[in-house]
Order: sequence, then structure tokens, then C-alpha cells
Amino acid sequence: MKLRPSPATVARLTPPVVGALARTWRYRQEGSEAWRGLLAARRPFVVALWHDILLMPLWRHRDLGIVIVVSEARDGQYLADVAARFGFGAVRGSSTRGGSKALLAALRVLDQGGIVAFTPDGPRGPRRVLKPGVVAAAQQAGVPIVPLHAAPDRAWRFRSWDRFCLPKPFARVRIGYGEPILVAPGEAGLAAGVEAVAGALDGLARDLGEAE
Repeated sequence: MKLRPSPATVARLTPPVVGALARTWRYRQEGSEAWRGLLAARRPFVVALWHDILLMPLWRHRDLGIVIVVSEARDGQYLADVAARFGFGAVRGSSTRGGSKALLAALRVLDQGGIVAFTPDGPRGPRRVLKPGVVAAAQQAGVPIVPLHAAPDRAWRFRSWDRFCLPKPFARVRIGYGEPILVAPGEAGLAAGVEAVAGALDGLARDLGEAE
């Protein structure tokens, strides 16, 4: 079933509606050993995930102090507001507008030992086509990228560019974490990193048995 409202409509309802809905979801984590190791060691790293599945990891990883990169457009403000409610920080910018500003802000967070999350197909797509900003940030900071994906067993899909996913009440959500990816220096390293991260995200979606 596809819903007409945009993700911004969901953001306006948060909280209490989305928070109440999210509390009914049941999570199962897969491949999280490296993720937990980085958190325990308090090491800076970058998280890469597709825009459409963002709501599930936001709820699952709330209050960890993660900073997300969001668009400077209006929808980005809604997302920043939701993230703040869930204990996230935010830096503004995108690959199409304000990208350099966002990259510099992300690098400052990483230099201070923080964690930065990117949705590299945002803010307007194409859906699940990776833009290089997430890889460039990790390369310049010298930190690993952790690919992340989430798949619910039942959900509504919005009629938005990314087919934004909203799990239904009491959905079972599988969250998969890829192995950390280190980006080699130079243009060749950047290109290889883009290919590796995109491949890892697509592989996680397949492994989780994602239902479209």
C-alpha cells in the first residue's frame, strides 16, 4: 500500500504519533559486532544508509549522540526536528546544495571523535543511487564507513521520490550492519569506496529479504 502524504507529514506528527508507533516495532540486529566494537572503543566513524529506511535506524539508535547530514530544503528541517527529538544532532547541506558546508561540518564532528550518518541518495534522489559525499567525508577524516540497512516485515510506502518506508504497528524490523569500509587515498580510492559502499548497501537489502 502506498500513502500520499510526504515524509514531511510524518515528521510533523513526531512526537507523539511516530514515537508511539515506533515503540511497537520489534528489532533484530544482524552483523552488529563491528558496529558495537566501534561504539565501545569510542572511535569516530561514518554511517551510510538509504534515505527511504531512515526512520527505523533513527528510532533504534536514538540518544547515541549521532549527527546526521540533512538537506537545507524544508523537508530537511522537518528531519532535523525529528532527529533532535530522538537525541541526534544535525548538520545542514547536501550533494546538490550546501554540500561543501555539510562536508566541513561533518569533518569537524569526526575530528572531535563523533559519529556522522549520511543518506547518500538524498535529498532528492535518484533513489538508492549513491553520491560520493559520504565516501569523501570518510576518506578525508581517515575513518571507516559502516553500511546499514533496515527492512520491516510490513510497512506503508509513501508516494515520494524515495518511496519512504513507514513500518506498520508491531512490525518486525531487521537491521543489518555491514563490515566497516576503509577508503584508500586519491581519486582511485574514492571511486573504489563509492562502489564498495553502494554494493554493501544493496547486498544488505538482499540479505535482509527486503519486501518492496
